[in-house]
Amino acid sequence: MAGLTFGAVLLAAGAAVAYWRETRPPVTDDQVADVADALDAAERTAAPDATGGTPSGSPSPSASPSAKASPSPSPSPSPSPSTIAIPATGPGTFVTAEADGTTVGTGSRVRRYKVLVEEGIDIRPSAAAAEISDVLADRRGWTTDGANSFRLVSSGSYDFVVKIATPGTVDEICGAYGLRTRGEVNCAVGTDVVVNLKRWVLGSPEFDGPIGDYRALIVNHEVGHRIGHGHETCPGPGLPAPAMMQQIKGLKGCVANAWPYDRAGEYLGGPSVS
Repeated sequence: MAGLTFGAVLLAAGAAVAYWRETRPPVTDDQVADVADALDAAERTAAPDATGGTPSGSPSPSASPSAKASPSPSPSPSPSPSTIAIPATGPGTFVTAEADGTTVGTGSRVRRYKVLVEEGIDIRPSAAAAEISDVLADRRGWTTDGANSFRLVSSGSYDFVVKIATPGTVDEICGAYGLRTRGEVNCAVGTDVVVNLKRWVLGSPEFDGPIGDYRALIVNHEVGHRIGHGHETCPGPGLPAPAMMQQIKGLKGCVANAWPYDRAGEYLGGPSVS
């Protein structure tokens, strides 16, 4: 049964690729690959184990792949369970975070973005926007390139939108582009970064690190695509995985990392993936 399900996921992903390329030109090959990899990882996580056990329920912050090798000496202690409720679905309407016009970074290319949170969930739009803004302003983030800066806006034109939504609403938004996210994964379509509330609260079973780092990786990876960066791979054993690496596929000997730059301003890149 797991094999049949996995085959169905691959078939759905392939159909999504064809659909997007024919009818949704804003969706890039990188975005298609990101979502296909996430679906593959979700399928591996949900599959029965070798002893014939049943699939587990919602991933927990402490979950990790059973065969994952890490160069770290030991994992960090698991965080306390979150008290934020994760409803299966919501109304599909959003509240836009207020913005004061503050720009982070000194680059001449100002990227305008919005943060939207679905109505009825236990996350304040202002809090989500503040966390995302902190990621973009961090000296390990994209503003270090000296070319880009970011401005949170609540109206008018924008370059991209970060939407935090319930699993059911994510399925609806992503499904409109031919993608089956099955209530489990994030997706990026057009100018939208659609973040599954389950992932925002619980993190990913494929990412061994604090929840704040996982959220930073979501932001940095997707924003990286929007400012022109493609996928990269591990530059060598024991080195930080690039933020533009598809870390959900495995670290290939690198160490999990959410940031494009280190604290000294050095780019944490790797070989390009065509």
